[in-house]
Amino acid sequence: MRRSVVEQNEKAGALPALNRLSWEGAGWISRLWWVSILALAMALRFYNLTAAAIWGDEGSSLLLSEYALADLWFHAAHDVHPPLYFFLLRGWIELFGDGIWSIRGMSAIPGVIAVGLGVWLTRQLSTRRAAVLAGILLALLPTAVRYSQEVRMYSLLGVWLLGATLALVYWVRQPERTRYLAAYVVLMSAGFYTHYFTALCVLVHWAYLGVLGGTTTREQRLITRPAWWGANAAIVLLYLPWLPNLLDLVQHVEQLKVGGDIGWEDPVNLFSLPSMIWQFVLQDEGVGFWSPLFWLFPLLLVAVVLITAWRDRERYRPASLLALFFLLPLLLVYAVSFISPVFIERYLTVYALGLPMLVAMAIDRLPSRLSLLGAALFVLFAGVELVGLKNNFAVDEQNQFNVPVEFINRNYQEGDRIVLSDMMWYLSYVYYDQTDAQLQLYTPPKPDGTPTRPNAYGFGTLVDQDGGRIYLDRLSALPADTRRVWLISSVEAPDEFAPLPQGWRELSRQEGGGARARLFVLCNLPSAQPEGCR
Repeated sequence: MRRSVVEQNEKAGALPALNRLSWEGAGWISRLWWVSILALAMALRFYNLTAAAIWGDEGSSLLLSEYALADLWFHAAHDVHPPLYFFLLRGWIELFGDGIWSIRGMSAIPGVIAVGLGVWLTRQLSTRRAAVLAGILLALLPTAVRYSQEVRMYSLLGVWLLGATLALVYWVRQPERTRYLAAYVVLMSAGFYTHYFTALCVLVHWAYLGVLGGTTTREQRLITRPAWWGANAAIVLLYLPWLPNLLDLVQHVEQLKVGGDIGWEDPVNLFSLPSMIWQFVLQDEGVGFWSPLFWLFPLLLVAVVLITAWRDRERYRPASLLALFFLLPLLLVYAVSFISPVFIERYLTVYALGLPMLVAMAIDRLPSRLSLLGAALFVLFAGVELVGLKNNFAVDEQNQFNVPVEFINRNYQEGDRIVLSDMMWYLSYVYYDQTDAQLQLYTPPKPDGTPTRPNAYGFGTLVDQDGGRIYLDRLSALPADTRRVWLISSVEAPDEFAPLPQGWRELSRQEGGGARARLFVLCNLPSAQPEGCR
């Protein structure tokens, strides 16, 4: 009897400790709720990472990264992009190699970090529940996943701009802490050295401070504070070394248009805006959808954004910040595109990150009596994202551009010539090429005699210095001792090489990724006929 009493006392004494340990353990686990979100983001961004072949834009990144640092600065300026990403890519390749997993991993990792920053930003602006919902929707966002799997700068830009926005939020709450502005300067400067569309984020931040200024006294307005103006002046000063290159680029816009590096996008119309929203969340422009569905879903999302921002009465207007982050760049670029088309998904994908965060905040703010409505909105948005991910990952590895290139690698013979019809094919081909051939780019003059050779701006800067060896204006200009020629052109377009010189006989062909590789033997030579002519 006494023993049982003692045991009961011991248990009674142990229970508080056990209870305390359980709660402490639960608290420790609950503080790591974001880990599962980052794990989901990482799984999606590394899944199928190597399935799609390197395409033209990625190939240009890799060619730029091969230059010495001084030359890289010059050629990046001529290639319509600031140089920071290419500097980092060069260092990354030196450390981890240029395998496709490695080079795309450099984009996947910032893509995961951007999700983490989005969760952090949402937590600062709202509740933990909103941050959890935002994290899930950000991890699933198809446009973010897609551009975290390309050898380009877009996911890295997301890190800089979300980080800068987070630093701004901290400063707005504690204006006396100038270290937040110091972080803002560094992050925004990194953004400007990564992509020119960072300027849109500047407009977002100024507009946000303008919104805050309308709700405070003149003495409390942050937009008029010397520290804010000083921070922006510091960004300008840090950007001055690159400014001459930007001004030079502006002066050569016409050359870029001639080369097809800008101005290739179709003009925008009434359908372009909802199509872009569909593209963000579904990876489909939606133009073939049932008309009411095509309009209703984007309008629903825009309504959620606008209503949440309109009803925002919190001191620091968090919903207004996210609404501006998503809508202002989207609408500005759409408007500008009526003059010069630049309404392209990858240029705006970083600003699309604001949409999941605001949807999560809208769901979190619904009263309990409308919880089913919030659940329905979350399921709808996440469900569309899942379909978008399916579209993203629907890659036929047997129908990629590397297939015809590897076919050539296997069947190449010394002395073969390889001629490509388009610069975009050329940029991709270089990555996969394992032959010792001098690749050539077919540049036939137009019927009126106008040359079609790339100029020194845009992608042309990557080959211009070797143009004498690379450009081929006529197939008949191939060296006299040429016996076999590989021609790479588009499957869908009319044959860019037609008409072929007389005596050319096709021996084999291989298609993949929209490209067609054909092997021709030249049977019109005065010397001994090569194999395949008999």
